Amino acid sequence: MKRVIVIGCPGAGKSSFARKLAGKLHLPLHYLDMIWHRPDKTNVSREEFDQSLHKIMDGEEWIIDGNYLRTLPLRLGRCDTVFMFDLPVEDCLSGARQRIGKPREDMPWMETEMDPEFQQWIQDFPDTQLPIINELLASCREGVDVRIFRSRDEADTFIASF
Repeated sequence: MKRVIVIGCPGAGKSSFARKLAGKLHLPLHYLDMIWHRPDKTNVSREEFDQSLHKIMDGEEWIIDGNYLRTLPLRLGRCDTVFMFDLPVEDCLSGARQRIGKPREDMPWMETEMDPEFQQWIQDFPDTQLPIINELLASCREGVDVRIFRSRDEADTFIASF
């Protein structure tokens, strides 16, 4: 486990898991949200994002946290392990609500309220994003270890096994 991606619905607990995993494996952790978003809530260009992502993936060891479907095939082609969080929507909405008003190392600003568009994105995730992710995971090259967590407890149990 040297090149790891952590994906799944926002609010599922990906970033918390990725932090714990990085601590156990002593691998550098990279949050795609920190690469894409600027503190003023604007975004970098696709070219700048892609350059940063390629620089990370050129390394021999990393954990990359985040979905960003456009670049998922690229990351799947370089990783050796995938952790996919497939939790119920209500759990993800609850997770997203719990982080409002809290500073986060995986986002360059602090959320002060639940953005309606973001809430809708979470609600639509099982219908719009999950089928594409599942299709991509089904076509992973041989040798990629894909683990799917259906609850935060499953993820915690995995971390505790180290």
